[in-house]
Order: sequence, then C-alpha cells, then structure tokens
Amino acid sequence: MSRDVLGLLVGMALGVAGWFGGFGAFLLVAALGGLGYAAGHYTERGGDLRDLLLTERRQW
Repeated sequence: MSRDVLGLLVGMALGVAGWFGGFGAFLLVAALGGLGYAAGHYTERGGDLRDLLLTERRQW
C-alpha cells in the first residue's frame, strides 16, 4: 500500500473518531496510530518487535 493511500485512510479514521467520539477519541486514535507507525517503521528497517516489547535482555 502506498503512503498516500495509507495517509488517506489514517485521515479518514481520525475524522470518524473525531466526529463520533469527540476530541478525546481523536487524540487516542492519533496516539495509537503514531505508535503503530513507529513500530511499523522500526520493523521495516530490519528491527524485531520482540526487541521493543522486552524490558530486560537475557545474557546467555
């Protein structure tokens, strides 16, 4: 999916959240969308999601 189509979908989701849920829902959708974007960008660059979720690393 291209970035412009993804941006369109995110904008539409934020608009729907703002219309039906109010400003609080708009901020929640925006924050979760930002976290999803950051996680997707990290994994696209070769990272592993398990690295983000683990709080302490085990040394073998």
